[in-house]
Parts: sequence; C-alpha cells; structure tokens
Amino acid sequence: MNGYPKTILIFPAGMPGSLAFLERALTRGQDVIGASSLRHDPARESYPRWAYLPYVTAPDFDEALRQAIAEFDIGGVFTPNPVVWDYLARRLGGISPNVTLVNASPVERALAPYGRACRFAESTLSEPLTLAASGAARRALSALEIAALFHHADNIPGQCDNEKIRALCSLFCHVPAGDVVEIGSLWGKSAFVLAWLARRHGIGKVLCVDPWSTKHAIQKDLGGRGRLRIEEAFDIFRINLLPYAGGTVNYLRLPSARAAAAYRRGRRVVTDAFGATRYAGKIALLHIDGNHDYDNVLADMRDWSGLMAQGGWIVLDDYRWPYGDGPRRVGDEFLRETPTGCAFVMGGALFIQTG
Repeated sequence: MNGYPKTILIFPAGMPGSLAFLERALTRGQDVIGASSLRHDPARESYPRWAYLPYVTAPDFDEALRQAIAEFDIGGVFTPNPVVWDYLARRLGGISPNVTLVNASPVERALAPYGRACRFAESTLSEPLTLAASGAARRALSALEIAALFHHADNIPGQCDNEKIRALCSLFCHVPAGDVVEIGSLWGKSAFVLAWLARRHGIGKVLCVDPWSTKHAIQKDLGGRGRLRIEEAFDIFRINLLPYAGGTVNYLRLPSARAAAAYRRGRRVVTDAFGATRYAGKIALLHIDGNHDYDNVLADMRDWSGLMAQGGWIVLDDYRWPYGDGPRRVGDEFLRETPTGCAFVMGGALFIQTG
C-alpha cells in the first residue's frame, strides 16, 4: 500500500511528527500501532492499537521491540525522533531483519530545506541579473540574505516561483522610495518576499489588496476558482504575514477598484490584525496578481498605474500563463502606449520600469 509495509509501528507516538504521520496513515487505510516509553501517554487515545516500549537506552529495549513486532506483525517502523532513528538504523536489522525504517533521517529531513536555500543563493549570485534600469543601484543582497529570504518564502504556499524571486532580488536594488502595492495576495507568499525586500532596501511599506472572496476570484478563463478555498485564504495570509508585519505591512480586504479609491482618499490603513500603517501615497512597486481575466487586469492597471512614483516598477504576474492571455494582452498594450524604461520577462512575469 503506497510502498509501505502492511503494519507500521509509530514510536514515540506522541511527537508532532508522529501524529502527522498517523493522520496520513489512517487516511490511506494504513494499519498502525502507536508506542511510547511513557506509562501514561495522552497520545494513546489517538491510536487504534497501542504498545509500551522502554527507552532505547534501556537494556531490555531490543527484546521488547522484538516481542512487539511478533505480537502485532509489524513490518515497518516510523520515528521522527533523531536518537531513536539513529539507534534503529544501526540495530533494527539485528533485532528483526524483515522490518524496515520507513522514513529517512529526521535530522537530514530537517536540514534539507536549508541546503536548498543555500543552493538557491549560490545559483542566484553565480548568474546575476544585470538590469539597464535608471537610478543609482543599492547594495545587492549577500548569499546569507538570499538564502534566508528563500527559506522563509519556501514555507509559505503560493505561486511565486523561484525565477520570480530571483528577479525581485535584483529588481529591488533599483526601486525608488515609496509604497509597495500588491493586487492579489491570496496566502501571502509574494507579499512576504516584497515586504522583506522593501524593508531590507528601505523602500517603504507594503499594502496588500485582496477581497479574499470567492465571488471576486471567479475567472472566465478557468471556469471558476472555487477549489482554492478563497475565504480560508484570508486567515492563512494573516498567519503567514503577521510575524513579519511590524508596522510595515497592512491590507485592504476590498476589490481592487474600491481599494484604489481608498488609497487615493487617505494614506492611513488600520486593521485589527496588523494595526495602523501610514503610507506615502506614491507607488514604488506595483505587483498585479489579481483576477487574470483581461477586463480585470486592465482595470487594475488603469486604477493603479497612474499612482506610480518616478522610475517605479510594475510587475505583471503570469504574463506568460497557460490558462489565458489577460495579463499578456494588458502588458503588451501598456508597453505600446506608455513610455517605459527597462522591461523584461522572467519567471513568467513581466517587469516594467515606468518612464
């Protein structure tokens, strides 16, 4: 069943990783046994069957495990505990040769994301993006800063791909002072990237605009978008951004046109979650990633692009998009009709420095 033995022992059963594995195992119909070295473990109620095992440092552990394997016909062991995993990796073959560890080293798994982040930083610095942008360039990010940005962004769900993050790392060296406005934030991945870079370079504060409403998310090109659970996304966005907000990030839970009108009327935004934030009233970077139907993208561009600071940037997400051509059509029209500076496409997005 999915490559797992018929019956799996989960030990120690009460660790968060154990309970997460238990939930997945029960969902797929896996037969599981919970085990603990505690005589009264609260996790016992979560398991269909249970066994007591001494600590791996106890002299009778091997025999107790051997008896549990025989009693419950156990074919595999899952453990998120590094000490237990290391012990079983060395000893399980001698205790019961036909039983396997079903998970990789917890330590290696925990450290793997940091390795990915460091490799991303190395590749970003080895192939720098050179922009023919106006204005003096700020100091570029170090490898450590890029790795930190990538690592934290990687823990937030969303469609902000690696190439787009790579482009933004270079782009923010040329962004003037002002507000960073994002149209369409969903779970907050790109909002986090924008907020981190804006703070690092001293650009300004970030305003996220999204109605977080299924009604406004319906896209003709996709025949609807209900599977994204839009209403739930609002809570996820706030959970993801709250630790990083610190007075520099806020949001308007409004359709884009109404938010643009509110932004023109006043510079102060107050929310229960993020408190009060005062904005500059001119946009240094505008990230358009809302509803991708042509009419909606066009309205976003018209409502917000006139508020750009001199030399500010517009990022039109999904300019290259397999599900429709709204962003591409709007981007091409803007490039034909508006004087611009530097413009390029990377990670599927169109980046434009306004003239």
